[in-house]
Amino acid sequence: MAKEDNHCTAGHREGEETLEFLLEASRTSEGRARLASTGTLAAALRRLSDESTPSLLPWLRLIRNLCAGETANQDAFVELGGPDRIASVLLRNPPAPREVVRVALQVLGNAAADGELHRSAVWSRFFPTLFLEVVQYREPAVCDPLCMVLDTCCSSEGGRQRLAQLCEIETGLPILLEIISTACGAHHKEDWFYWLLCKVCIEEPYFSRVFIGLGSPCDLDNSAEDECQYMLFTREQSFLLEMLTEYLRDRPGDVTSISNHFVLEVLKVLKGASAIVDFTSRGNSDVPTGSPAVDALGYSLIILRHICAWANDISHAAEAHIDSLVSAGLLQLLLCLLGELEPPAIIRKSMMNARGHSGQPSSSVKLCPYKGFRKDLVSVIANCLHGRKQVQDEIRRQKAISLLLQQCVVDEDNPLLREWGLWSIRNLLEENVENQQEVAELQLQEPVNTPEMDSIGLRVEIDEKTGRPKLVNIA
Repeated sequence: MAKEDNHCTAGHREGEETLEFLLEASRTSEGRARLASTGTLAAALRRLSDESTPSLLPWLRLIRNLCAGETANQDAFVELGGPDRIASVLLRNPPAPREVVRVALQVLGNAAADGELHRSAVWSRFFPTLFLEVVQYREPAVCDPLCMVLDTCCSSEGGRQRLAQLCEIETGLPILLEIISTACGAHHKEDWFYWLLCKVCIEEPYFSRVFIGLGSPCDLDNSAEDECQYMLFTREQSFLLEMLTEYLRDRPGDVTSISNHFVLEVLKVLKGASAIVDFTSRGNSDVPTGSPAVDALGYSLIILRHICAWANDISHAAEAHIDSLVSAGLLQLLLCLLGELEPPAIIRKSMMNARGHSGQPSSSVKLCPYKGFRKDLVSVIANCLHGRKQVQDEIRRQKAISLLLQQCVVDEDNPLLREWGLWSIRNLLEENVENQQEVAELQLQEPVNTPEMDSIGLRVEIDEKTGRPKLVNIA
């Protein structure tokens, strides 16, 4: 009996050493190619049915490595029923541990990367039922490889059709919404998540469907979606906007296209948020502020700024986006919001100092709900103006040139306001004789004095003869 036990122990140890050797070999492209010719993948797939759940992990890691960029193994995975083998792992009762599920999804992602046949095999076996099972783990460590599988399957040939299925309200959309909710809860951000969101929301026309789905629970149909007005915001919605903002800011070169649907829906978000945000109290932090409505306001502005910059820098065809925005009322909204704001801090201080006003703002003016709001308004206008005479002329028709000139100041509540203000004026005047003439004819109506200037005995006054400002020593 003792001899049998020793023999079993030795055999088990030898098996572990063999598996460790295979894992080590599978970490290099040369090793994977060599193992592809020895039937290693077939043997590893068979072990998935034989092993207990705790012993699955090293075999899954071996299969994952073998399918990493090795066409022969990726082909064999499909031919040998690999998707069914992985499905059996995910369907075990009790459910497999999170790490097992994570590596199993990595296997699918690696196998699906080889071509349409592989993506189709994975999709047909796992969508939507098994993907829904997986997403119920509500673990960021599981959601990231799931995003890898979804993004890979929704790419290249056949990808747009599968992406449409993923965004179907009754079948695929719950998968996406659960992924976003999980990531929001943990504030989890990974590359595959970014890439999937870009594909769904920015490049393809599904932003509104996802955004509305993250709002208050409701039964969505096409008509309800089309008529929806963004008037109530959730934490998950502001998180989605934050992710899209970061993608456009940090990876503009990765964006291959921007759908006009996305552009106009973000404008709807801006309109909705600007209608419900409380402008009676001054915000003391940048976005995110913790208020979903304020964050929706801020992120929608920043997204629009990046869209306009993307259109300027990357694609002449994308200029149609700015035309669509202007036609949909973007410029009027921005000028209205900017005109209703109290003056920048330096002008505000000068007015109080010169006229003896109290420090309390008038009830008729609006305050910046977060730090940088004024700067964000000006930045979108500035990018819209770049190289677009129709926008330049519209600013003049709206009698808003002086309003933009007021933004060319340093403002402690709006970092970089002066720079964006100057950029807007540069774009406003470029090759536009009418605007240049109007600016040349402007006269300073009253001096701008600050407490800092008063403290050193200086004051700005208007020279009665020339109409120009002059510095006077009042000490």
